Amino acid sequence: MINNRDNDINIDRNSDRDRNRNRDSDIDRNIDRNIDRNIDRNDKNMEYGSQILFLTEALKGLCLEVLGNKEEGRDKLQQLLSYYELLVERNKVMNLTSITEFEDVVIKHFIDSLSLCKLMELSRPMRVLDLGTGAGFPGIPLKIMFPQLQVTLMDSLNKRIVFLEDVIQELKLEQINAVHGRAEDLARKPEYRDQFDLVVSRAVANLSSLSEYCIPFVKKGGFFVAYKSGDVEKEVQEAAYGIKLLGGKKEQVYQFQLPDTDISRSFVKIKKVMKTPKAFPRKAGLPSREPLHS
Repeated sequence: MINNRDNDINIDRNSDRDRNRNRDSDIDRNIDRNIDRNIDRNDKNMEYGSQILFLTEALKGLCLEVLGNKEEGRDKLQQLLSYYELLVERNKVMNLTSITEFEDVVIKHFIDSLSLCKLMELSRPMRVLDLGTGAGFPGIPLKIMFPQLQVTLMDSLNKRIVFLEDVIQELKLEQINAVHGRAEDLARKPEYRDQFDLVVSRAVANLSSLSEYCIPFVKKGGFFVAYKSGDVEKEVQEAAYGIKLLGGKKEQVYQFQLPDTDISRSFVKIKKVMKTPKAFPRKAGLPSREPLHS
């Protein structure tokens, strides 16, 4: 005859073994999860460290003084990294840039934008307009590294402006704003016309058209600097008539190469010596379709 009491004891022992086995499995799973988290954290820390190192070296090769003191430099580097993260994340849902690899963004966007420090004195307060800013180049890198600048970002596509406003808020940037509109229209508004010490543009357009868009915004005695690719001698010659007509005078063409690349770049520096005639810029589309030529 089977003893029910003994049977109950055996059942209890089996249940205890099952509970212990399940508990051990849970412990193993938790350990695995913690190991995975630590590996992910270590990978992220290593990636962050390598990004900081690459960015620091790239900036030092450009203009050492932009980093400022240790604490200020650390904040600037963190802002550039945060900007990169916002850029590639938003780029998944809208077309901001075809360049997304970290080192490529640093060299082809950040360093290219900041190379202006080789040509212009940027350490003093002044009003800067970035016309046709797109994803914020060169305006946002310039603002981050030279915080005393008062920067206006201008673009004709509203969804880019929304992105730029998010960047400004996330990075807690001050004395910078983003404006939606066409240059042909905004250049006729008194709050923008003849108001800027410096106007910059990386927009893809010939220099004659770009001058008609940009020079009206520059105050007399201020400068327009066009970011251009490669050899621009012919383009500068073709734009000479329009530049003079708009009240500008070509002051300098500065050629350079992006570090560790074979990419040639040029700055065309134009000084505004006279007020732009009221007829310019012409109505929307004309500066691009019919550039000013003699």
